[in-house]
This record gives sequence, C-alpha cells and structure tokens, in this order.
Amino acid sequence: MSVSKKFIWGGLGWVLIGPIGGIIGYALASMSEQRPGGFNRPQSSRSYPKTQGGDFIVSLLVLFAAVMKADKKMLNSELNYVKRFLAKQFSQGEVSDFMMLFKDIVKQDYPLRDVCRQIQRSMDHPSRLELIHVLFELSHADGQIHPAEIKVMGTIASYLNVNAQDFNSIQAMFGSGKKAAYEILEIKTSSTNTEIKKAYRKMANKYHPDKVSHLGLDFQKLAEEKFKSVNSAYQKIKKEKGFA
Repeated sequence: MSVSKKFIWGGLGWVLIGPIGGIIGYALASMSEQRPGGFNRPQSSRSYPKTQGGDFIVSLLVLFAAVMKADKKMLNSELNYVKRFLAKQFSQGEVSDFMMLFKDIVKQDYPLRDVCRQIQRSMDHPSRLELIHVLFELSHADGQIHPAEIKVMGTIASYLNVNAQDFNSIQAMFGSGKKAAYEILEIKTSSTNTEIKKAYRKMANKYHPDKVSHLGLDFQKLAEEKFKSVNSAYQKIKKEKGFA
C-alpha cells in the first residue's frame, strides 16, 4: 500500500463505524472503480488516536462540502482554497487522492447532524474551534461570506458543541465593524478595564497555538492567526479606552 493510501486509511480509523464511514466508504469504492490499483480496505483492524492530522482532514472535507453547497454555488475560489489547503499538508499525489475523495463527498447528501456529532465525540474542543476557523477561511475565499454559509457554519458549530460566543468570536475575526474587537474578546463595549484584561487572558489561552499541536505544525500556524487576532483586538480596545 502506498504512503498516501496508508494515510487515508489511517485517518479514517475512527470514522469507519459511524455515518462518516458510510459516506467515505462509498467514495472510496467509487475511487477504486475509477482507477487501477485504487484504494482497498485494509484486512486487519487497528486502533488509532482520536485526534490526528488525518482525522482532522477527512472530517474537514465533509464539512467543506456542506459550506460550499450552502449558497447553491461551487466557486473556483473555494475549490482552489481546498487544493491550496491540502497542498500545504501533503504531496501532489496525496492531494490528488484527497481531491478525488472530495469530489465524491460533494455529490452526496448526508446527515450533517450525525456527521458533526461523530466528529464532536472524537475531537477535543480546541480542534473543533480550529475547524470552525478553517470553515470561515473557506467561505471568505472569494472575499465575502454569504449569509447562507454563515447559517450552515452556525449549525455545524452547534452540532460540534461550539457555543455561540466562540462562534461569534471567530466570525468577528473576518469582520471590520466597530464592535468586532469586542466580539473577538467576547465582551461588551461597556466592559471595565479589569474585565477587558481578564477576557484577553482567557481568549489568549483558549486560542493558544499549543492547544492544537497534535494536529501538526501547519495547523498551529493557522491557530496563530486567531491568536494574533485576539492580541490585535486587545491592543485596539486598549487604545480606544486609553489604558496600559
């Protein structure tokens, strides 16, 4: 079995018994029919860590598809984002395999609630926050975020047990309104200096890149974007409020 095939199946270790397994299994069967020497299911079973890079990527492809279909359009900017995202993690051959898998995932109608709940049970909270952040990046690939995509991402966040405050905080990182900095820190414009400082420490800890170190270096870099957004929001509020 090639490296890419091993990675695919390694990443699918925890999903094969749930709804994602049915979706991906169908896609892999289709892939096997489409090309010689296609993906073949391993004969022996094994246990896999619950939150590894492969798990994250396969889960992400399922949710990418849901967001991309929300506005009834499949934009090249979004497809290119998916390709670039994968290219940062994998070789050209692996990217091709994942994109073939993704092509079949997009064609399927699947129970989003069941898929998300399976992910929620298998991913820690910092990883789920990172997942929501990446979905916003995908949606923003064309320079704007469609209301229908926000609605789907909100539904995904709810199913993943990501609360409304965390969702709004991440969404605010892609906005530029007057209240965006406060929304990022999950506070009100009327918050006291002490409350602002406390909120900053809390959010800096929540979004620290080390929280997703188990997802790999590239995901840590993505997490750094949230961390920088928190710091930038704090500095903006400090300047506005006039405290050190």
